[in-house]
Amino acid sequence: MSTMSQSESCVNVWDWLCLLRLEQYSEAFRGAGLATLQQCRNLTPDQLERMGITLPGHQRRILANGETLRPTPREREKPVPKERQVSRMQESSREGGEKNPVPGQRKTAPGRGEEEERNGGLNGEREKPVPRERTKFRSGAPVDCQPSPLVSPTSDTALPPVPPRSIPNCPPQRFTSSLCPSPPAQTPGSPKTETHAVTAPALSNRPVSPSSTPIQAPLHHPDIPSTQTRPQTLAIQPSAQHLSTDLGRKSSPISPTASPVSGRNAPPLPPKVGAGSKGPPPVPQALYYQRRWVKLDVDYLRYFDNDKEVYSKGIISTAFITNVTSVGELKFEVVTNNRTFIFRSESEADRNNWVTVLQDCTRGRHRRSTMSPGSPLTPDYQGYLELRGLRSKLYTVVALDKVFLYKNMDVRPLIGITSIEMNVGNVKDTDRRSFDLTTPYRIFSFIAESEQLKDQWVDAMRNAIGEALSNSEVAEKIWAEPSNSSCADCGASKPEWAAINLCVVVCKRCAGEHRGLGPSISKVRSLKMDRKVWTEELIQVFLLLGNERVNSFWAANVPPSEALTPSSCSDDRRRFITNKYRQGKYRKYHPLYGNQKELNNALCINVQCSDVLETLSLIFCGADVNCSTGMASCPSPLSLANAHSQPLQAELISHNLNTEVGEAMDPVSYQPPPCVSHNGFLFKTASMARAVTERKAKEEFSRRWCTLNDGTFSYYESDRNANPNGSLKSSEIVCLAVDSPEKHGYDCTFELYSESERLYLFGTDDPDSHKQWVKSIAKNFIPASAEPLLRLNFERIGRLKCKDGLNLQTSKVGWFALVGSTLHAYVENSKGEEIHLRKLNELSIQQDNEVLVLVERGRTLYIEGERKLDFSGWCGAIQAAAGSGGDTLSQQQLTETDIPVIVHSCIGYITQCGLTSEGIYRKSGVNSRVAALCERFRRDARSLCLKEGEHQVDDVSNTLKRFFRELEEGLFTSEDASNWLSATAIQDESAKISQYQLLLNRLPRVNKATLQALINHLYCVQRFSELSQMNLHNLAIVFGPTLFQTDGKDYTAGRAIEDLIQHYTLIFEVDEQQLKKQLEEIKVIIKVREKLNTNTEPGGHFICTVYLEEKKGKAEQHVKIPGSMTAAELTCEVLDRRNIPVEANEYWSCWEVSDKEEMERLLHYQERVLPILHSFGTDSHLLIKKHLAIQAMVLFLASKVDASKHGMMKFREERSLLGLGLPSGSFHDRYFILNSTSLRMYKEVRSNRPERDWPVKNLKVYLGVKKRLRPPTCWGLTVVDESKKQEKPERYLCCDTQSEMREWYATFLSIQNDGDVWPVNGLQQTRVSRVLPDTHHGNVSLIPLRGSENEMRNSVAAFSQDPLAVSQSTNHWD
Repeated sequence: MSTMSQSESCVNVWDWLCLLRLEQYSEAFRGAGLATLQQCRNLTPDQLERMGITLPGHQRRILANGETLRPTPREREKPVPKERQVSRMQESSREGGEKNPVPGQRKTAPGRGEEEERNGGLNGEREKPVPRERTKFRSGAPVDCQPSPLVSPTSDTALPPVPPRSIPNCPPQRFTSSLCPSPPAQTPGSPKTETHAVTAPALSNRPVSPSSTPIQAPLHHPDIPSTQTRPQTLAIQPSAQHLSTDLGRKSSPISPTASPVSGRNAPPLPPKVGAGSKGPPPVPQALYYQRRWVKLDVDYLRYFDNDKEVYSKGIISTAFITNVTSVGELKFEVVTNNRTFIFRSESEADRNNWVTVLQDCTRGRHRRSTMSPGSPLTPDYQGYLELRGLRSKLYTVVALDKVFLYKNMDVRPLIGITSIEMNVGNVKDTDRRSFDLTTPYRIFSFIAESEQLKDQWVDAMRNAIGEALSNSEVAEKIWAEPSNSSCADCGASKPEWAAINLCVVVCKRCAGEHRGLGPSISKVRSLKMDRKVWTEELIQVFLLLGNERVNSFWAANVPPSEALTPSSCSDDRRRFITNKYRQGKYRKYHPLYGNQKELNNALCINVQCSDVLETLSLIFCGADVNCSTGMASCPSPLSLANAHSQPLQAELISHNLNTEVGEAMDPVSYQPPPCVSHNGFLFKTASMARAVTERKAKEEFSRRWCTLNDGTFSYYESDRNANPNGSLKSSEIVCLAVDSPEKHGYDCTFELYSESERLYLFGTDDPDSHKQWVKSIAKNFIPASAEPLLRLNFERIGRLKCKDGLNLQTSKVGWFALVGSTLHAYVENSKGEEIHLRKLNELSIQQDNEVLVLVERGRTLYIEGERKLDFSGWCGAIQAAAGSGGDTLSQQQLTETDIPVIVHSCIGYITQCGLTSEGIYRKSGVNSRVAALCERFRRDARSLCLKEGEHQVDDVSNTLKRFFRELEEGLFTSEDASNWLSATAIQDESAKISQYQLLLNRLPRVNKATLQALINHLYCVQRFSELSQMNLHNLAIVFGPTLFQTDGKDYTAGRAIEDLIQHYTLIFEVDEQQLKKQLEEIKVIIKVREKLNTNTEPGGHFICTVYLEEKKGKAEQHVKIPGSMTAAELTCEVLDRRNIPVEANEYWSCWEVSDKEEMERLLHYQERVLPILHSFGTDSHLLIKKHLAIQAMVLFLASKVDASKHGMMKFREERSLLGLGLPSGSFHDRYFILNSTSLRMYKEVRSNRPERDWPVKNLKVYLGVKKRLRPPTCWGLTVVDESKKQEKPERYLCCDTQSEMREWYATFLSIQNDGDVWPVNGLQQTRVSRVLPDTHHGNVSLIPLRGSENEMRNSVAAFSQDPLAVSQSTNHWD
């Protein structure tokens, strides 16, 4: 018993707890006065509760294992190493009581373990040395650990040098390789001894406890010379072998024992030394110290791989270091609240110096000392982030200008991994949840838990960068002037930016809009980051002026409705700041404004005194800061200010030497709009969230007292009530619509649309009161820039966002007013314009009813639906206004040349399909189809496209005649129709023509344009009367009564039309050349239709085989092709049959392919298909496929200033070129120039005279060259001259690259089609109807068209009375 008691009295509680894996309770035992195992034998659960050990499992383990470490008598009989092995170690003198070590006892000082290992290595005869039973280890090493040899046991001086683990200088690399996944968090407060051990071979497969990690560090701090802090060797303790493991440790991810993840190529690190396990006694192990570079500052003790590393492997807060003591030879320990670090230096003096400095640094420091704004204990943002390449996350803290990385939040802020200075950092988004923190030394790739958190992390780190680069000294000085502590534009507090030339201090959001003005207007600088620009003189200028005094100039006349607030949106800020500084809209004008000479003289005088605000006013009212002073010694105002010792004046002038003063500044001072007030009774319905579609009866209205005052429209229960039922601010009103009379129960009503998507309907029976209310409300919410809209008798007025074709990136705010069929618009920063809705080429609603597209000649306007309620009202009103509004010519939908769309469409269709039809305009169509066509044209003529096969020629011709007969006021107007008829009686031809010209010029614009178009058409019809039997006389008989709307009983009306057709070129002053060209085109059309007579089916269609993407049986389509079908229509027809949708970025097109010539040609999307078919040979076909290069071609053409190209190509002609001396069968280099008129070929670049010259319009360009010609490259062009078909006109060109060939081909297409290579809106899905309409023409035969005037007159009268009787007696053409 005495032996056992003696053994228990020697067993330390710390060693015992380590064996139980409960070392975290060592402080609790020490606090309870329990130092040895013997003192712990009689513990009870209540005592453990009072000591703070509450977990039942831990209590049972302590109580049940109180006697497990008792040594057996056999073990005590073994010899114990004496003083002879440890006589030279300092620890023996300090701890002499340890001569008889007890099994299971573990030494806390690494020096002792080091000595015992050395002794064991020297005494080879000892078979069972005692330390094997005294110290037990838990090994976490895997089976495949790589062993590393150890040095043989020798003295310290004989140890070989070990090279440090250093990383050579290299570009920044991703910070991933040195981190390992963090293990589960540990309970803080249990000290751990940080050591590195060398494991013996017998333990290679045994688990090692991850409980402690010793560190060997070359130390570095300011008080120790560098020669002492950079040791050249690393002392490694002797042992038989060195086996290294690195798994299962509870160390920091960037700790001295951290290992690479997933077995990356890095040297293995030794495992931690831990308490013995319950297994058999292990063999002794030698301690292994890792060489580290250590730095100490006032806040942290940091250790690094080497002295070149920037980011540490661990940081220890000096505020949490509780003790620093020397523990053995060259060693000292640093104790924190939850871990103990052991360091060993290279000399005694070095060790003592470190201890002294650390004790001085940590003496008197407590936790509260780290509670500073920059401490990670008070972070700006914190949380877990995954570092790319790791299997777990790191706790990351952003604090002011630093980022700290911790293993987990439990050790924060005691012990960290590293800190990152953000003054050299840059943050960049890389993926959905990823971002990079880039420094000149490393790239940290983080992954957040979500995209939202990623954005918050990025913002926090960017703010940290700004904080790192900032200096509050200048800001504090500037804010010393009270008015500078608020933004000069919006009033936001603590603005950190300034426009140094405008002398205003602004917030961050306003500074962004100032940058948009450009540096020539506003030079934006930061108060915190741009330190160099803030000279003492500039600071004094800002203190002298201040935002309040400066705004007395810049913002002297700001309307309350336009003033900014800190919550104003970006659009409002941009508009206000542009008006304030670029336009000078709100400034206080100098009395000398407009007199340049006087302004310059005043500036030269004023810079000699101290009135800086006057100088600012002169400069920004037009004074030239670079003007001549007239003095040789001081030639400029800047030199004059310096000469008179006015540094503040000189500073202001120097920052405005290149400032542009806006030219758009109005010389008249801006005056706020007059305050509009109005009041009276109105009748109001309940507000609605949807448009009013039904008629509101009077009973649904309630009488309300309404007032309009100070920009607010309010309505009350009665005129005696003080509190309104509701109100609308002028800024909340977005649209005012005036309803048509009697639309609702009250005669006069109007609608107000609010920003919050509510509609308010008001009414009255008094037209004057209604008009006054409408004008007053409109004047309140329409800005002064759109004030001309108020003078219009509008039907709808309001605010919309829009884009035009020149700038589709940003939306602009526009103010619109609808008056009849005209849309008046005032878009921001532009003058007013008018859009004639009935002249639009296209009007459509796209993108799920959110964009209204208005296409007119040369421009496309996109009106956006910012709010659904008022936008739907605008769409309906604009569509109604764009349709036909009545029965007069001016109320019809018009073309760009003021011709009604119905007239233009009918004339164009008959020119294409009906000029060869016998009796055109005399034969009747089917009445039901004619009526349907008239109705469709009346509803929306723009949307109706007449197509051959779908519409019959006689139906269309009768539709045109019916339109003119039913036209209100007629084509010649009711006032002048009789004068036109009277002019037919004039005998002198020249006088008659002059009278017609006089009457023509008196017609309204639309009537004149329509008459000229119709007479031009009839002139062309009678020129081909041999085919249609409709000569001049016959056309006059038909159109005379129709156009003059007479009964046809006399021939006066016909004679007038006959005169107009006969003298068409003189009366209308027609260009003969243009008319000749038109007639030539008609001849071509007639020839094409003649060819179709033998190849068309009864319905007039031509059957053609078209292939889709490749020439195969499964890909062919048999299509009926009308004469008017274009390549785009054919493409859409084939794609429609195959149910292939056309995506926005796909370029489907039609190609002419020649198998024999091995070439293909892209058909222009407006090119007619039928002429191509008839020019085909049997070896050609049509192919529908995607044109992959069209986008690149369009971009290339858009980048060119003019449509031309020149360069070298290889040339060959099919026949022998004797004139050029070129043998047939070979290609030769030639220089080509392609311009808008011709393609010219030169022998070389320096040649002055072209060898050949071809007109571009006569050329057809195909892609490809026959292989039998052996082209030098595969990028060839075949050029066919259409004007010389009988000569076999092929020429072959070869380019060096595909892109070069594409550019040549694109230039050819652009020149031949006047720049219109591809439709702006892409391929339209226009379908050709395949259903044959009814071809029945009725039972009315033709009327005799020849004979005397009386016979024709009688025939017309008889036809109008009984068409059937006439048809029975007339069955041929006389």
